[in-house]
Amino acid sequence: MKNLFIVFFVLVSVWAQAQNGKIRGTVIDGTNGETLVGVTVFVKGTTTGTITDLDGKYSIDLAAGTYDIQISYISYETIIVEGVEVKANDITVMNDVHLGQNVQDIEEVVIKAKVMRTTETALQTMKKKSTVMLDGISASKIQLIGDATAVEAAKRITGVSIQDGKYIYVRGLGDRYSKTTLNGMDIPGLDPDKNSIQMDIFPTNLINNMMVSKNFTADLPADFTGGVMNVETKDFPERKIFSVSVGTSYNPDMHFNADYLTYEGGDLDFLGMDDGTRKLPSNARQEAIPSPISGHSSEEANAFINSFNPELGAKSKTSPTDFSIGISYGNQIDLGSNKENYADKAPKLGYVFSASYKSKYKYYDQYEYGDYQLNKDKSKFEMVNATTQDGRLGEHEVLIGLLGGVAYKTNLSKLRFTVMRLQSGESKAGQFYIDNNSLALGQSGYLAYANNLQYNERSLTNALLNGKHVLNNTGWEVDWRISPTLSISNDPDIRKTAFTFGENDTTFSAGAGGNPTRIWRELKEISLSSKFDITKKYKFKGNDASLKFGASYTYKDRDYEIIKYDLVNFGGQPTWNSLDANLVLIPENIYPYGANFYYQTDYSNPNPNEYSANSSNIAFYLSNEFNVFAKLKTTLGLRFESFVMNHTGRDQAGAQGSSFGKVLKNEKVLNSFDMFPSINLIYTLSNEQNLRASFSRTTARPSFKELSFAQIIDPLSNTIFNGALHVYGDGGGNLSATYINNYDLRWEVFLKEGQMFSVSGFYKQFEDPIELVRIPEQQTSTEYQPRNVGDGNLMGLELEFRKNLAFMSLNNLNLSGNLTLVDSKVEMTDTEYNSRKSLERNGEDIDNKRVMAGQAPYVINAGITYGLRSKGFDAGIFYNVKGETLSIVGGGIFPDVYVKPFNSLNLSVNKKFGQTQRLLIEFKVSNLLNNDYDEVYQAYKAQDQTFKKYSPGQSFSIGVKYKL
Repeated sequence: MKNLFIVFFVLVSVWAQAQNGKIRGTVIDGTNGETLVGVTVFVKGTTTGTITDLDGKYSIDLAAGTYDIQISYISYETIIVEGVEVKANDITVMNDVHLGQNVQDIEEVVIKAKVMRTTETALQTMKKKSTVMLDGISASKIQLIGDATAVEAAKRITGVSIQDGKYIYVRGLGDRYSKTTLNGMDIPGLDPDKNSIQMDIFPTNLINNMMVSKNFTADLPADFTGGVMNVETKDFPERKIFSVSVGTSYNPDMHFNADYLTYEGGDLDFLGMDDGTRKLPSNARQEAIPSPISGHSSEEANAFINSFNPELGAKSKTSPTDFSIGISYGNQIDLGSNKENYADKAPKLGYVFSASYKSKYKYYDQYEYGDYQLNKDKSKFEMVNATTQDGRLGEHEVLIGLLGGVAYKTNLSKLRFTVMRLQSGESKAGQFYIDNNSLALGQSGYLAYANNLQYNERSLTNALLNGKHVLNNTGWEVDWRISPTLSISNDPDIRKTAFTFGENDTTFSAGAGGNPTRIWRELKEISLSSKFDITKKYKFKGNDASLKFGASYTYKDRDYEIIKYDLVNFGGQPTWNSLDANLVLIPENIYPYGANFYYQTDYSNPNPNEYSANSSNIAFYLSNEFNVFAKLKTTLGLRFESFVMNHTGRDQAGAQGSSFGKVLKNEKVLNSFDMFPSINLIYTLSNEQNLRASFSRTTARPSFKELSFAQIIDPLSNTIFNGALHVYGDGGGNLSATYINNYDLRWEVFLKEGQMFSVSGFYKQFEDPIELVRIPEQQTSTEYQPRNVGDGNLMGLELEFRKNLAFMSLNNLNLSGNLTLVDSKVEMTDTEYNSRKSLERNGEDIDNKRVMAGQAPYVINAGITYGLRSKGFDAGIFYNVKGETLSIVGGGIFPDVYVKPFNSLNLSVNKKFGQTQRLLIEFKVSNLLNNDYDEVYQAYKAQDQTFKKYSPGQSFSIGVKYKL
């Protein structure tokens, strides 16, 4: 009987607890925008309450009802929030409460409760009080717009543009000068040669905010210039997150198209990984692979050739629509009760999890590549085509993203562990007609028809362990982070089969179009990043001040290899009677039968197209934030970085043992110890206005690939990337880091309800910028190399506004926009200047300055949104464009290549259904203007000619999301 009574008592207690609800919220220091630790939050007239933890957050368990909540802190005003309604089994999330310092005796401030947290206002407070120039977007703004992924939401941030639908660039500068971090840590992306992580894998319901720092402070890594974007994910969701979303997208040009090109892959392609179908044959790494000229028997040679997949041609198939599915789950658990004792430090456990799957199909019925030259006759302005390609291309991309994290928090400490796994697989199949012009310099003249089959498999596994500790009542705070990452990128069995033919030929051969080739590329990179930051808060002249110092260490190690095989004919060039590439490797054509086809390779040990590289970066910094005067806040910082890059590799001659060759064995190719100073000033003109100024010095370092002997061919465009260690004429052979001096000035006005206006000016000086340059000496092929060009500078202007139209009685209509204007100049090296002057057109006057590569002259973001929150309806139309941008630097007979503006106009409509608005239906239309992507050659008084062109078409997508 006693035991039954105990069980009954426990069940009653649990049932009673289940009838309770929770109040949650955050308290912020109204003077500096930071969260406040140890603020007393309790139900007025009772002892039920709690205190805020190290994140300024609080949580109180209460029975269903209506309460007045009192919030107080020593030397700050006391705020009473009246009429806070608590519902059983529900969570009431209150507004962020901003406490002002109590400089004189004032009465208690009384406000009425609002259950929706205005995170856009909180973010605006952060921007207003920060000593650095911040721009960003909050969770509430993301929800209003209806963006599903981080990359879509990032388009709304001042000065931000999106490349390839995945990567974020700031202020029109390219990837080299922009950086993306996740929860404050520098992690690589699926493309290991980019500074930016692929942003379309992060669901927005797990994001607290995304902030872009436009200027450098000593606690940030020094290798960015345009800006660094930090994506902050949730660790302690204020409400339980459990949502499922599915979506599909239809593009009339690409989906349900019977001409879509593909080829047979593996059984695991749908998971973004090859199952071994494309793997390199086991004996393909022998120094003498089985062939008619290697001394192996005919049977061994025949068996070796048959170990390769015989499929060489693309085939047509009807393409399905895009498909996506996602699930997110998160919550926080109180590991104890604090409802009776407001000083109780009950620990909490938070967790988040997200899984997403995306399958995208693209088909281009007219995909163009071109290679053009200046006419040798200086009196003729129009360019001469060297090679043009025009054909069809089908692409299928699978992207899987997994993100999970758990966090444990007491009032003064927090531990967080996050794991992320990204898996991507992209299959391409193309068929192109190639026209090579014998009238162009270095060209033989031929017609060809090529089949291209490619597969790229990438994976990234990252972990983050983070601890944050506040030493009670001492002003000391410690934050430490460790983040290892494993990145793998493989291109297994890239196949190109080009048939060369004449206008009246009925037989086709390898000829000038090249032998059928197969390429395997493998990359593996391990990186370890770690850092710690220590902050001491103190008083200076009666105002809040903070001293911050710390250190970081980053180590990266990469192995990369390329192996190539050519199909040749024993006794002559291969010939075919059909354009069907799949007939090439039928049994009767393989050695020793019929056409006698067999594979040969230039693979050797050591492999000239293989390298190993590692780098280490040790950094220390010191930063002090204080008020010089009551209205002038200053942050002074100095960062030290010791960076070393080592390389193991060799050129072709070195691999063959020639005394003229170059061979490096773990030798330093970059070694620097640099100081990066920064000063940031903010002058408070009024409670709503700031004037900011800053100076900093930053850097941009070459990547492993750039500072190597690698030679990487793109089979589709038939272009070749050459590592900077190769010497061509007066260029190449080495590459040094770029150093940049940054000057910024901003005036900003903050208004009610998230409205604001700002004007910013900036100026940057570049020492030895790195740009991708066409190699003038390589006239028979299209080859590029990264090189240091002459010093450069740019100046720019940014405008941003957010305004609602309530003054016109249009309370639900909001306008927002930002404009970035940039004027850039690079002083050419003598080599580049002389090569341009040598082919100067009649009437042309070339000076020694040009625009910077990768720098857009303008970036525009604009949006109109209409929202009826009570009806769960939001709609908006958004515009984004980046100005014409130099992408590849020409010289000699080769003109410059520019990316033309792509006018992106998108429509988004969201509607929530049900009494609790848990069901959301999203409808979007992308590329309303039906713009084409276009890169062109440009020359004096000449018509633009195509470098690369395709039409993405218009897409219509619908998504359904349900919150459980």
